[in-house]
Amino acid sequence: MTTVAAAEVRTRVRIPLRFDGGPDVFGEGLAVEAEAVTFRGLADGLEHLAFVLGEPGPVPLVRMHSECLTGDVFGSARCDCGPQLRESVARISEAGGYLLYLRQEGRGIGLYNKLDAYALQDDGLDTYAANAALGLPEDARDYTAAAQMLQALGVDRVDLLSNNPDKAAQLTAGGIDVRERVRTGVFATETNVRYLRAKVEHTGHSLALPAGLGHIAS
Repeated sequence: MTTVAAAEVRTRVRIPLRFDGGPDVFGEGLAVEAEAVTFRGLADGLEHLAFVLGEPGPVPLVRMHSECLTGDVFGSARCDCGPQLRESVARISEAGGYLLYLRQEGRGIGLYNKLDAYALQDDGLDTYAANAALGLPEDARDYTAAAQMLQALGVDRVDLLSNNPDKAAQLTAGGIDVRERVRTGVFATETNVRYLRAKVEHTGHSLALPAGLGHIAS
């Protein structure tokens, strides 16, 4: 286990969250009350947020969601980030826990680099090979700040809502006991299936992809 420097809570503020509905996400929409928490002393110096949803118990349900402007805000169909975010808010609100919204656009390479990688994906590279072709890490994310956030919130044991084994491994190394890794839904479409398949084959994501979808670049 790695010793993680302590962070502290900076601000807490109530924010009502609203998500429009759609054919693939919650039908008529989603509305929940949340408490947003900001922090001091995070290892990477970024402005990450925690959202307290529902009534967290001794072992809360936690989602570490990396920021995706194109998917979370603009509804891009090249990834599954928007539907995963909405699903996470709904499930955590029901179970009680925390959504950690981490400022790690493009698996940590930034928005412009992510869009450059998209252009290479249109030429046939998968999402990881495109990063490498740009001379960038396949996945630059470090979850030390996430462990600090949970510890500042008084959380040392979680059920982790994630298909990504690296998230659980890094949280454990940071001193957070991951009791169970809970899979998210699978939001596969013709436009994101190649992206999702690369995550399964390259980094061992726990995704059961439906048969019959094409291989359109994403």
